[in-house]
This record gives sequence, C-alpha cells and structure tokens, in this order.
Amino acid sequence: MQTKRYLTGFFAGHICVALALAALTGCESSTKSSNPPPAPSAQATPSAPAAAAPAAAPTPAPAAPAAASSAATSTAAPSAPVAATAASVPLKSAIRIKAGLATGFKDADGNEWLPDQNFDGGETVERPDLEIKNTKTPAIYRAERYSMNGFSYPVPNGKYIVKLHFCETFEGITGPGERVFSFNVEGHEFKDFDVWKKTGGALTAYVETVPVEVADGKVDITFTPNVENPEINGIEIIPVP
Repeated sequence: MQTKRYLTGFFAGHICVALALAALTGCESSTKSSNPPPAPSAQATPSAPAAAAPAAAPTPAPAAPAAASSAATSTAAPSAPVAATAASVPLKSAIRIKAGLATGFKDADGNEWLPDQNFDGGETVERPDLEIKNTKTPAIYRAERYSMNGFSYPVPNGKYIVKLHFCETFEGITGPGERVFSFNVEGHEFKDFDVWKKTGGALTAYVETVPVEVADGKVDITFTPNVENPEINGIEIIPVP
C-alpha cells in the first residue's frame, strides 16, 4: 500500500515537472512568435540617402539665325549702293562715241573714240572717202546712226559738256526742210533741228554744244523724228573740272 502511494506520488511529481516544463516551453515560443524583435530604427541605423538626381542642365537658347545677324550688321553699318558710290567718283577723261562705226579710232587731236554703242534703236551706215568740210577729222562724219530713239551713257554725277556731231551725207536730202527732227539732252530741248539749215548745205560738219548737269548717274539723249529720220555722227561727254 505504501509502495503504491509512493509510486503514485513519484509519477505524479514527474508529471507535474513535465507539465511545468512544457508550459514554460510553450510560453517562450508564443512570446517569440507574437513579439518579433523590433526592426532597427532609422535613427539607430540610418540608411544612406538616395543619390540626388543631377540637376538638368539649362537648355541653351537657340542661336539667332544668320539672317538676323546680317540684318543687325546692315543696320549698324549700311553699305552705300553701288550706283551712289560710282556716281561720287569724278570722271577723269572725256567719253567719245563714234556713231555708226564698229571699231574705235583716233582723231586728229589724238583723242580716242569708242565704237558705236549705248543707242536705243536705229541703223548704221558708212560712206567712206567723202570730202567733209569744216573739220580736221572727216572720219567722224563718214559713218552715222539714224532712226534711233535715244542714247544713254553712265557717268558720275556732275557737270559736263556734251557735244553732238552732225553732217548731212545722205544723197536723198537735197535741201533744207527735208530732214527735220528734235532732240533732248538732259532736259535741254532742241526742236525742229535741221542739219542743212545749220550748215548751209550737205557734207559740212556741225557740232551742237550743250552744257549739262547730271544728277541720276547717266547722260540721256532722246530723238524724235519730224521729217525723215534723226541722224547723228558722234557724241562727246566731257567732264567740267
């Protein structure tokens, strides 16, 4: 009986101890699972700050177009027109045009004459070997341009003496009033001009001298027919010092 009680007490004691141990073990596991160790705070272990994104480089302003730059330069220092520059340079020597002749020549005074040029309209004719009176250089009057509308030659602005050379060499004109025309030299009007009347007959040289002042960079002459066609043998443009 005593042995039975002893055994009962022995086993009961061991069972209590086992239960106590089991309870302790279960309480730790529960504590661990329900209360996980807190994550380290940001203050305790600060994380490295994210690298700052590089600041966007400022977009450069678009370059001004080349035209704008040119315009600015032009505004600052405008260039003079070519015509104005040419017109400001004085003419150093006379211009002589031999009407009706395809090649230039030199007159009795050593002056160079340019071939026929700068006329508006008309025809040319040569009558070589004619005996021309009232001149040292008959070659000027042995060729002519006729039926022209005008003549224009570029020169610097300034004062000039314009000489127009005439001679009646056409065999179809036999007296005054058979060739009559008008011409205008830089605003100077010559109406009802008759070469025969001016010279008293055929084959005689005549020079009309006209002082002019050029303001538009060219000498302009216009011709208007009245009876028959206008004709001319030569033109001189002489600068006035």
